[in-house]
Amino acid sequence: MTGNKQLAMEFFGRFSASDVAGALDCLTDDVQWWIAGKPGVTPTSGVNDRRKLARLFDNMMGQLRSGLRMSVKGMIAEGDKVAVEVESTGELKNGRVYSNEYHFVLTFRNGKIAAVREYLDTQHVHATWFAK
Repeated sequence: MTGNKQLAMEFFGRFSASDVAGALDCLTDDVQWWIAGKPGVTPTSGVNDRRKLARLFDNMMGQLRSGLRMSVKGMIAEGDKVAVEVESTGELKNGRVYSNEYHFVLTFRNGKIAAVREYLDTQHVHATWFAK
């Protein structure tokens, strides 16, 4: 496994262990994380910097009973990019179950994740996390 693939696995492993600080350590200080969706509809959509990501990750973990398990299903690496297929499962404290499928494109720089493009089921995100 290449170094970038190993770092991708480490990132998702730390996130699955609810180690937000450890997951953030895998990112560059100037990381740009884009999440699919319309920013006016789902607050997490659009480009997020490291500070916004830290708030987002902490907020997510605070709403989950036992964290969010992220299972890597496949990876392809070329150059400074790694494409990752991931499935997640977690139960919110309000009883809703969040179970999503993702495609991430991670771009690496100097041994850290510098950019992310995250594709996922935005309707499920809205229904689980934001709907009344």
